[in-house]
Amino acid sequence: MKIGITCYPTYGGSGVVGTELGIELAARGHEVHFIAYQQPIRLNTNHPHILFHEVTVSQYPLFEYPPYDLALATRMAEVAEIYNLDILHVHYAIPHSVSALLARQMLAAADKPRKLPFVTTLHGTDITIVGADPSYLPVTRYAIENSDGVTAISNYLKRRTVQEFEIRHPIEVIYNFVNCDVYKRNPKATEMRSEFADQNERILVHVSNFRPVKRLCDVIEIFDRVQKAVPSRLLLMGDGPERSRAEWLVNQKGLRKKVEFLGKVDRISERLSIADLILMPSELESFGLAALEAMACEVPTIATNVGGVPEVIEHGRTGFLAEVGDVDTMARCAIEILSDEERLREMGKTARWEAQSRFCASKIIPEYEKFYERVLERKA
Repeated sequence: MKIGITCYPTYGGSGVVGTELGIELAARGHEVHFIAYQQPIRLNTNHPHILFHEVTVSQYPLFEYPPYDLALATRMAEVAEIYNLDILHVHYAIPHSVSALLARQMLAAADKPRKLPFVTTLHGTDITIVGADPSYLPVTRYAIENSDGVTAISNYLKRRTVQEFEIRHPIEVIYNFVNCDVYKRNPKATEMRSEFADQNERILVHVSNFRPVKRLCDVIEIFDRVQKAVPSRLLLMGDGPERSRAEWLVNQKGLRKKVEFLGKVDRISERLSIADLILMPSELESFGLAALEAMACEVPTIATNVGGVPEVIEHGRTGFLAEVGDVDTMARCAIEILSDEERLREMGKTARWEAQSRFCASKIIPEYEKFYERVLERKA
C-alpha cells in the first residue's frame, strides 16, 4: 500500500506513535509518505520506502494566524495525486482530520476525480481538551463522523469520545505499540549506568513533553522523598513549558547534583534500558506510551490510576498505581520496590513479558494493516 501519514512532528505521544507506525509499515514493504510542517523528531531513518513532504505555510500580513489546516489539505491532495496514495492516516483529530476531509473532497471534485479514503486515530488531547472546547466540538465531531475509519488508542478514550461527542461512527481500539527488538534491557546496562550514577545508586526516569498535565513537579516531589530513603538519581527526558518550574523546585530542594535534565533525547531506549523505575504521575493519560516503552526495557512504572493507564499497567504486577497528586503513596511504592532487588527484577521481567505479548509492534502493526484493508474494501 501507499500510505500518507500526518502527525504532529513533536515530542508528544501522538507524533511518536504516528512516526513509529510509518517506520514499521515501511519495514513491512509499504510506501509511506509523511506530510507535516517539519520532519518528525523520531524520523531519523533513511529507509527507501519513506518520503517526507513539508507543508509550507505562507506568511501574509493579512493573516494574524497563518492557515496551516488549509495548507496541509492542499499538500495532502498534491501528494496523494502525484504519488497515487491509497489511503491517508491522520493522528490527532484537530486539525488533521479536517484537512484530510477537505483533501478528499478536493480530489473527488477534480477534473479526473479519484478516491482518497482517510483514517483518523484519536490520541487523547484532541478529545479530552481541544475537542471538548465548545468552539471546537462541532467541527471535531463532524471530522470524526466523516472519517472513513476511526481508531482510538485505548478503551478509555473510545468511551470518552462516544460520551463527549455522541459519536455514531464505529471506533476500533488499536493499542499503542513498541518495537521490542529496539526497546529492551541492554546487557551492558551496568557499564552504561556509571555515566549517570554511582554503583550503589538507583536510577529513576521521567519522559514527557513537560506540559502541565504531566505534573513534572510531582516527579520532583516523589524523587525527593525516594532519595532520602534510597540512594538514587533522576533523569528527566524531554522539554516543555514546565521545565523552568521544575528546575526551580530542584534547586530549592537542593537536588541539583542528583537530578539531570537531558532535554529531548533521540534514542530514549538507551536511557530506559539502564533505569530501575519510571515515574509517570500524570493528571491524565489516554494510554501511557512512556510506560510501555519502559516496560519493554524491564522497567516497572509508578503511575496514576487515570484514563487508559490501568489498561497498560497492572497494579502490583508490572508497576504501581495511585491517585493523582498522591506523591506520598507513589514515593512509598517506589521506595518499597527499589529496596527489594529480587522483586524489582521479577517485576521488570513481568513487565517485559506483558509488553511483548500484548503491545509488541509485530502484533499491533498487522492490526493496522487489516484495518486499512477493510476501509479500502468498503470504499472500492
